[in-house]
Amino acid sequence: MRVFADANVLFSAADPASATRILLEALFSHATVVINEHVWEEARRNIELKRPSLAKHFEALKPGFQFITAQTIVEDSQLPDKDQPVLNGAVASGCSHLWTGDKRHFGHLYGKIVQGTRIVPATALADELIRKGWL
Repeated sequence: MRVFADANVLFSAADPASATRILLEALFSHATVVINEHVWEEARRNIELKRPSLAKHFEALKPGFQFITAQTIVEDSQLPDKDQPVLNGAVASGCSHLWTGDKRHFGHLYGKIVQGTRIVPATALADELIRKGWL
């Protein structure tokens, strides 16, 4: 299983007591979690602005990710430009899943497969990990 994580996932996982962190750590143990520099920097900026006390916990996550530079072009006219690198990175890196909590922008894709990548919220991903016995 290869899971591409969106910036909102990283932001939430910076809190060591969050359910997102628990889910991410399960993935680190059993799967490959992929991000690109775009995702990392967006999450880092938001941590610095909104929750600077969690910066060290956020930085501690970095070694668990596989950073990719690959991009492909997946046109989705409903996605804002800032979200295109997320979908493009997930597809280009051959991820089985794109994990995002951004229902506003990605909600129309939840549960759908885009060029081999299923777009999922945390609940759907957690259900799958429970079925696998990883959570």
